[in-house]
Amino acid sequence: MSEEATTADLGLLSARLEEVEGYLHLDETRERIARLERESAAPGFWDDADGARAVMEALARDRDDVAAFEAARSLLEDAQAALELGDEMDDDGLREESQALAERLSSSLSELELSSWFTDDLDHGDAIVTVTPGQGGLEAQDWTEMLFRMYLRYCERRGWKVDVNDAPAGDVIGLDRATFTVSGKNAYGMLRADQGVHRLVRISPTDAKKRRQTTFAGVEVLPVLPDDIEVEIDPSDLRIDVYHASGPGGQGVNTTDSAVRITHLPSGIVVTCQNERSQIQNKASAMQILKARLYEQEKARREAELDELRGPKHEISFGNQIRNYVLYPFQLVKDTRTGIETGNVSAVLDDGDLDQFIVGYHRWAVSQQAE
Repeated sequence: MSEEATTADLGLLSARLEEVEGYLHLDETRERIARLERESAAPGFWDDADGARAVMEALARDRDDVAAFEAARSLLEDAQAALELGDEMDDDGLREESQALAERLSSSLSELELSSWFTDDLDHGDAIVTVTPGQGGLEAQDWTEMLFRMYLRYCERRGWKVDVNDAPAGDVIGLDRATFTVSGKNAYGMLRADQGVHRLVRISPTDAKKRRQTTFAGVEVLPVLPDDIEVEIDPSDLRIDVYHASGPGGQGVNTTDSAVRITHLPSGIVVTCQNERSQIQNKASAMQILKARLYEQEKARREAELDELRGPKHEISFGNQIRNYVLYPFQLVKDTRTGIETGNVSAVLDDGDLDQFIVGYHRWAVSQQAE
């Protein structure tokens, strides 16, 4: 990369850093940190355990934002110093070091920009993800398992914890569905970008004639509700069934009736969980998912508009997809909303390299709101 291009890059990154500083309101954040630290040191702070945990979570989030910004500023200073010294000494090695630092800075700024875009408290919390087969029969169940594994790899890359709630095997191949809870910073805010219909085009692995097959799966993303959000559920409205756990989500627990299915009779919502080793744990996980879905339903009803958490409800079929994954006759993954695409399909499906799409979606969504 030429000196001029690198200098221009650093100038753009410096401008982005200034914008992020404005977005994050760091002076206010530092004042809030000082206030929360005083609160946490006060006598009797832990008398209200739930309130104390909420304060500590907010304090940790603010500290992380300030630390990340300071680290980004240090990266910019180091990159500028390496470039200046490289120019003085005509040292390509230092120029390359400057470029490497600039790339790290760009990635850090993307994370900081995301934090500034997430204005709903739920965005910063955990997520419940469900992948469901759409059109395509057995192929759709196989596609469901492929997406499930893609998200597991993505969560691993981000350092998020995953608890598989339910992942029963398909009729012949793949999964009948997959529900899992993701715990980590901004998990819900990030993953809601992938809510919608995902379309796969490939040579069918189950077709003896090796014909091209188009398959669909739907991804639903819900927030894990914090303790201070209450969802009233009348126990008489619930039908709770227990059964033998089975399939990938129930290995090791299928010798007892540990799996739980909860049906909310007024709404018709059905939730199953079979991954935990006890019926009590499975019931607790299923209730958490049910509360999230009822919260979503109530929010939609009160606001009398499209469901803000799921987005528009579409049939899981052609024409409604948010992203296409093409394995044949060429290799391409393309987001239909943002136009972002890559030919490295393996990196996406096998390695969970989704940030280009997820971060790209949020940047695009913010730009749409600004217009």
